[in-house]
Amino acid sequence: MEKRRVMIIDDEEDFLKVIKLNLEGTGKFEVDTLSSAKDIIPRMHSFRPEVILLDLLMPGIGGIEACEMLNSDPIGQGLPIIILSALDKETDKVNAYKRGVVDYLTKPIGKDLLISKIEKALDSK
Repeated sequence: MEKRRVMIIDDEEDFLKVIKLNLEGTGKFEVDTLSSAKDIIPRMHSFRPEVILLDLLMPGIGGIEACEMLNSDPIGQGLPIIILSALDKETDKVNAYKRGVVDYLTKPIGKDLLISKIEKALDSK
């Protein structure tokens, strides 16, 4: 079975390591990580993710701005994006869904829930 490509962008290095290990440990996913959204477009072009997990609040370019960057890129358009956030604010959720995200998850996120949400996003492509 071919592994599905997942890109995770989050400024918390420990979070990136744990999620990457959890996802790759299933044998179903190949994972690329970025600790900042500033290089998201060139990295997306080289890695070609099938789904993106994107932290909402990061220094510099935040999740909403990164969504707009992805949506303006030919390869990024239509890519399923799942927002990850420590905040559970309705206004943030509304803004994210207006940008076309497929899901909004509040940290901490259980491994099984995250995997099911990724698989659902991949199935919706």
